[in-house]
Amino acid sequence: MIALSLAEIAEVVGGQTYDIPDPSVQVTGPVVRDSREVEPGSLFAAFVGERVDGHDYAGAVIEAGAAAILGSRPVGVPAIVVDDVQTALGALARHVVRKLGTTLVALTGSAGKTSTKDLIAQVLQRKAPTVWTPGSFNNEIGLPLTALSATEETRFLVLEMGARGIGHIRYLTGLTPPHIGLVLNVGTAHIGEFGGREQIAQAKGELVEALPEEGAAILNADDPLVRAMASRTKAKVILFGEADEADVRAENVHLTDTGQPSFTLRTPSGCSDVTMRLYGEHHVSNALAAAAVAHELGMSAEEIATALSEAGSLSRWRMEVTERPDGVTVVNDAYNANPESMRAALRALVAMGKGRRTWAVLGKMAELGDEALAEHDAVGRLAVRLNVSKLVAVGGREASWLQLGAYNEGSWGEESVHVSDAQAAVDLLRSELRPGDVVLVKASRSVGLESVAQALIENGAEGEVAAR
Repeated sequence: MIALSLAEIAEVVGGQTYDIPDPSVQVTGPVVRDSREVEPGSLFAAFVGERVDGHDYAGAVIEAGAAAILGSRPVGVPAIVVDDVQTALGALARHVVRKLGTTLVALTGSAGKTSTKDLIAQVLQRKAPTVWTPGSFNNEIGLPLTALSATEETRFLVLEMGARGIGHIRYLTGLTPPHIGLVLNVGTAHIGEFGGREQIAQAKGELVEALPEEGAAILNADDPLVRAMASRTKAKVILFGEADEADVRAENVHLTDTGQPSFTLRTPSGCSDVTMRLYGEHHVSNALAAAAVAHELGMSAEEIATALSEAGSLSRWRMEVTERPDGVTVVNDAYNANPESMRAALRALVAMGKGRRTWAVLGKMAELGDEALAEHDAVGRLAVRLNVSKLVAVGGREASWLQLGAYNEGSWGEESVHVSDAQAAVDLLRSELRPGDVVLVKASRSVGLESVAQALIENGAEGEVAAR
């Protein structure tokens, strides 16, 4: 964070200082909410959770070098006390972003946010110092913490914005007003909470409504609900996609023998070839979105193409590919799942597994509401239509719907199996995997299927290791 005195921070957040001998002491380290991340000069945000009260760590963080805590009550150590820590954190982020004057890029969408954010960050980093959202740190707490990690040297700030309902993105853009707003897609992720795709579009479009007239709205030309958002912004509109009218588009799209996308990138400034290190054709759209942002910020087609070709995955459990010594390939995409990302991952699996046996180890997709049965059934059927060798559905009711969809779509009933839990999946795979097989592991985060992927990787390297 930029250096600010405790007195200045207290004024910005409307707080009272307690047990601070010298209010001119500056916060020079990061603002953190995890006591294990405290560094000398940090400001520790003490949140009260269901199980843990951050105020209980006040003495330890001061001893570790924190300048003060930002909390909701005095704790006998240097503290700035406010009525609501989350609100105060947002006010501080807004102040710092305004003071820095950095170019702020915000993005949202139903699927692909984190992968696209990672691509944007890696491309822009080649042009100037860039700070970006770590992982999926994209909510009312994670977003201001990310913004507060920017410094005087930061030229670009790339922020992922998530939403659980109408008004959430409007709130986030109020904390960190964007200059460039990117909307990737409108899918069915969290449809159970929103009530329908139209409501999701309404929420995602709040991002382009927040843009200034001199800003830029970057919209997916291939998604009608996103493209329609052009009418909701006063900013310049840039379209990306494979449609002919897209300003930034992909031509000659194909997958390499290993399932990595290759295409010709065409921008208003020229064209250049891209072959990505990431896996799956769905990354073409993500790459075009990143390219549109980079083009708007002055990078050439050649510079963008080179950066995209060299970019990797920065966030864990997202199409992480591990080749075991015995030739089995494990694809860990277990961080999260929705119908769109499930379909993309299955297609990537099939592309990677040409001539090899393929296994789709899938679990529940959460927050689908009344659409849950139909969507799980559809994913199970798609696995069979794509000729995935075997679907292993893991877990309870939703997993049974996955397996039933595959069973009803299949010819012999041998294309799928339903197992009770992660350990049962590991036991099955250990007994049946053969050298050369490709295994995809994917489900919503709450299912915890990353333990299956990890067990398979460890098993290949060290022998029998149980899933954790």
